[in-house]
Amino acid sequence: MPHQRPCILLLSPHCSYRLAPYLNAAQKLNLDAIVVSQGEHSLVSAVASGIHIDFDHPDVLGQVTAAVTDRDIKTVIGTDDRTVELAAELSKSFGLNFNDPQSIRYTRRKDLARVCLRHSAVNIPDFQIITLDETDKKITCEIDFPVVVKPIALSGSRGVIRANSHEEFTAALQCLQTILEQTDQHDEKNKALVERYIPGYEYAYEGLLQHGELMTLAIFDKPDLMEGPYFEETYYITPSRLSPAIQQAIKEAVSAACLAYGLQQGPIHAEVKLYDDKIWFIEMASRTVGGQCARLFSYATGLSLEETVLAQAAGLSIKQAPMQDAAGVLMIPIKKRGLLRRVEGLLQASKVEFIEDIEISIQEGYELVPLPEGDSYLGFIFAKAPTPGQVEQALRDAYDMINIITTPLLHTTEWQSFGQD
Repeated sequence: MPHQRPCILLLSPHCSYRLAPYLNAAQKLNLDAIVVSQGEHSLVSAVASGIHIDFDHPDVLGQVTAAVTDRDIKTVIGTDDRTVELAAELSKSFGLNFNDPQSIRYTRRKDLARVCLRHSAVNIPDFQIITLDETDKKITCEIDFPVVVKPIALSGSRGVIRANSHEEFTAALQCLQTILEQTDQHDEKNKALVERYIPGYEYAYEGLLQHGELMTLAIFDKPDLMEGPYFEETYYITPSRLSPAIQQAIKEAVSAACLAYGLQQGPIHAEVKLYDDKIWFIEMASRTVGGQCARLFSYATGLSLEETVLAQAAGLSIKQAPMQDAAGVLMIPIKKRGLLRRVEGLLQASKVEFIEDIEISIQEGYELVPLPEGDSYLGFIFAKAPTPGQVEQALRDAYDMINIITTPLLHTTEWQSFGQD
């Protein structure tokens, strides 16, 4: 019988940004990767030839387990928020190093996380959890304005809205309820988290847990103030320009949150704010950074983030390469709803010094939906330079050269009346 290579399970939505980098990393580490997804008819061969399941099936755990009984599974990775809980349950059933599924649930459910952290050594905003389907009652805000209204389980700033008054609070709840009507989970579509708005700059922390010990991989500066009413991600720049003392304080705050959740293993991506000489914990996910932002590790260190995560999970040696260059990304925001006609200025933008790559993710003719309803970016601009300041300036200069041309989207009722006047 031929020798089988160690095998990893990649649980992923078929359209995930993170899937291809994980597949490439598995190949470099000589690991067999089996993709578990809903993409039976996917054009990605690894998805089409993998295990096809319905993530919402009541016996999804049994289905996956039965499909891999003859394989030497070394680790299970959930690439996105939707799959991390199932990955933890599978890891537990296979007897692998794992995070307790309840610990993982805290990283996906903002309401449960806030309750968990209430009595921990972590600064969190004042908050309340409200039920949106109390249609016969007037929901009041128990926190001084301004506040931030959040869905309890969506990611990417979708549905996150600042409210400065009772009128704006009511409007934010109505908007959020419309967005949540598209979700399947009853308890997730009928609840919202309301918390005090914390001013100041936001930072992202990328780390890796090994038996409860937290290793810092990167801290990302977000040089644009995120003041609302919506909170779109834009610039990520590393290494951080914060002092070593503040960076250490961020690590300690994230580590305290991991301890409170009970997390032990694997990647974490956290968001914090610096205000009033304190680190304020905003949220944390048990996965790598979203979108295409993980590419910054390759630009800055020459080492793939996904290789680091898989090597640790599979029990291989972990190489932590030092930052040799500064790197950054602009997640190109969608400012206006409409059909994308074209993006002008890409050639000029690509010639800006220190720009490494520009990627437009949405094809011409497709609808652009901005926050708070939208859940995607127009694309990404990447830069690498000797200093973080040069990276930031290159990204801003390149973005200034881009012109996004859209056409207003006509809905059915508008089409019916079009040309009748």
